[in-house]
Amino acid sequence: MLTTAEILKKVRELEIKSKRLTRHIFTGKYHSAFKGRGMSFREVREYYPGDDVRFIDWNVSARFGHPFSKVFEEERELTVMLMVDISGSSLFGTIYATKKDMITEVCAVLAFSAINNNDKVGILLFSDRIERYIPPKKGRDHVLYIVRELLTAQTQRRGTNIGAAIRFFNKTTRQKSIAFILSDFLDEKFDDALKVAARKHDVIGIKVYDKMDMQLPQAGMLEVQDAETGKIRWVDTDDYLVRGNYQQRFFATTEACKSIFLKAGSDLLHIRTDEDYVKVLQKFFIGRNRPT
Repeated sequence: MLTTAEILKKVRELEIKSKRLTRHIFTGKYHSAFKGRGMSFREVREYYPGDDVRFIDWNVSARFGHPFSKVFEEERELTVMLMVDISGSSLFGTIYATKKDMITEVCAVLAFSAINNNDKVGILLFSDRIERYIPPKKGRDHVLYIVRELLTAQTQRRGTNIGAAIRFFNKTTRQKSIAFILSDFLDEKFDDALKVAARKHDVIGIKVYDKMDMQLPQAGMLEVQDAETGKIRWVDTDDYLVRGNYQQRFFATTEACKSIFLKAGSDLLHIRTDEDYVKVLQKFFIGRNRPT
């Protein structure tokens, strides 16, 4: 358990790091990656040849006896929602950081990128239930509050229910939003909820995993505990078949997750706890900015 002084120090460190990344690496890329989320009405003007006839304002046209067109402009203010898995498996990590540590850093970068562009940002913490919901707001103080909540978040619930979190998001968020789901995605029963969310919102999954999630070390007999169920068992890591089956199960789960996001028309990023998440985010933003 972190002390108050340690929490404040960590919050400040994350703020400095996130602002530096936002200023020097993600400048311009973040916002343009999510442009075009909607159009807002600006004014009515006289119809010009070539204007889209679908936007003719028939009421105004009838009043003045000649055609007028509605003019729209792109809505630049975005709403960003961070849906964060804080279930038992988020505390696992063997090299650089735990999944929770990595997710917290990524969330801080996304949150500061949002407010740097005058966008609103909110957060939804979940396990197999909704743990905490902070509605979207603007401002530095709000983001610092979110970062503190991420650092101190704890749950007595081990399991993961991504579908319940997405359904909660769907019910509480009427405005079209940018939604990041940060999890190790050990739950595969969220496809229907994701499809519903993706019809209205821009949903991006960020799968955070540890090297040992993918590959067992060759270290003899190990007593291991499932972070989600709490079950304990002995595993012979010297057995080639055991290690092979373990790795195959990881890849199968990963492919199933990819398929769910692909069918929903949403993006899925992969970040390992001992790798540079900045490069992954940067590649994603740049990819979003390329013409299709």
